[in-house]
This record gives sequence, structure tokens and C-alpha cells, in this order.
Amino acid sequence: MTGRVVCVGIAVLDQVWELPALPAGPGKFLSHGFRETGGGMAATAAVSIAALGGAALWHGRLGADGPGATLLALLGRCGVDVVDVAPAPGGRTPISGVLVDADGERVLAVFPGEGLPNASVLAEGRLDGAGAVLADPRWPAGAERLFRLAAARGLPRVLDADVAAAGIVAELAPLTDHIIFSQRGLVEFSGTDDPSAGLTAAAERLRGTPVLGPAGALAVTLGARGSLWWREEGAVTLSAPRVAARDTTGCGDVFHGAYALALAEGRDRPAAARFATAAAALKAQRGEGWFGMPDRAAVEALLHANWE
Repeated sequence: MTGRVVCVGIAVLDQVWELPALPAGPGKFLSHGFRETGGGMAATAAVSIAALGGAALWHGRLGADGPGATLLALLGRCGVDVVDVAPAPGGRTPISGVLVDADGERVLAVFPGEGLPNASVLAEGRLDGAGAVLADPRWPAGAERLFRLAAARGLPRVLDADVAAAGIVAELAPLTDHIIFSQRGLVEFSGTDDPSAGLTAAAERLRGTPVLGPAGALAVTLGARGSLWWREEGAVTLSAPRVAARDTTGCGDVFHGAYALALAEGRDRPAAARFATAAAALKAQRGEGWFGMPDRAAVEALLHANWE
């Protein structure tokens, strides 16, 4: 199997302020650190894949503006192959403000961009040699095109099911075979804040889709508590290694990217889940945005530590 993954979705320019504690209310607060880095679900997943030694392609939407140019340069520096992206004249690139506390927890304010094209022009040939694909729900038309092209080739299709516009995840679900929710995304989809009950409710909604087929997967990531995976006999917990978290921003995206890469390389679902868990934990420990991605050697070393 090949370690080539096509990722479609959002890229965001992250402006990150480090604080001793997250604000409890309005006011003015002194930041002891600032950095500008890349973010966004599919783009961060692509960067993680490249850092882990895979071949990552990213297709998405950017404005023909300063933040868009910065993101294109950052993706190139991180080894991601940007494909079929034409920055939109007059469009505004997504940008976010991130507040991070001493424990690595964060608050984000995200501007999703505007004036960006809806239709995807991803060339079918971009999937040549791919072992898996990944999309987020921020650009439904892009995700739909990717998943339809990948389904025709029998490729694993991973949906990063974070919070999305009403009904989007439900619309994309029949087109994919691996859905991994964020905790907030599962609450939105299931209507309950209990992860186990939420996963059960999600499984009921997804009956008859490839997600619950023999090659599919349904799960939710829970940060330091690991992840929960749907099984007919009940949800199964995969614990996460204990690390001193510096910044949890992007850890879920790294999880999805590493999971897709592991599938592309031919690992089975349990092995892919453990690989992704190790990568996300190391990302939390390192922080530093796109430049804090763990490499293959670090992930494999953590896997051999057998944290469970």
C-alpha cells in the first residue's frame, strides 16, 4: 500500500497568543508569547502526514491576499503538495485568533473566509497512487467531490467530523466509510454530551452506510482521555499516553491525518487508531503549530512504549 493521502478542506492562518490562564471574562491581558502558523483541519492533517513521512496533497480554497500567500508558503515549507488551488481574487482567506494557557488548553475565534469559490476543480488524476483520502466538513462541495472520486477507486475515505453547518455531516456520511468525530462534533450530531450515548445515537443514524460496514469505522476523539470506537457489542475506549501538554491546538487534525496515513499504508483499524493516538499526543506535547509535528521515529518509539 502507498502512503499517499489526498486531503481536501480548510486552511487557516492561526495567530496564537500564549497566556498564563484563559480569560474568565472581558478585559486586557498580557501575552508572554505570540506566533503565527498554519491551521485548519484538512491542511493540518496534510502537514502531519508529510511530517510522518507520507506523501500529502492538499486541495482547498484561499483568497488572493496576504494570509493566503503566507499559507501557500507554509504548506510548501512543510512538504505538502498543493494541488488545483487558484487563490480567489477579492476573496478573504480564513484566519483565526487562538488563546492558549499554560496547560495547553485553548480558545479559538475563527473567521471562515469569504468570497471563496464553492465548486471544486480537483482533478481526478490527483488520486492516482493514493492509498486513502481525508476531508473536513468546512467545504462540503470539495469533500463530496473527493469522496465520490475515492469511492469509485475503492479507497478508504476519512471524514473529520467536527462542528459544521447544520446537516452537513449527515449529508457527507453516506459518502465516507471512516467518520471520526470531535467531541463537540458528536454532541452536535447526536444531541447528547455523553460520548458513549452519543456514539450509540450516531450509529443508529448511520445504519446502512459504509461507516458501519466491515471496512468502516465510527469513533470520537476525547483529548487526553483518548478515543471511543463503536462496536456492536458496545463502545470501546482507546486510552491516550500521558504527556505534559503545551498546546492542544490541531491535535485532533493530527489524529485524523495520522489515521488516514496508517490506512493508506495498509494498517488495520486498531493499529491505525493507536498510530493516530500516539501522533496526537506528541503534537500536544510539542505545540508550535505546523512546526511542532512529530516525525515517524518519535511516533514509533511511543507506540513501543505500550502506554495501555
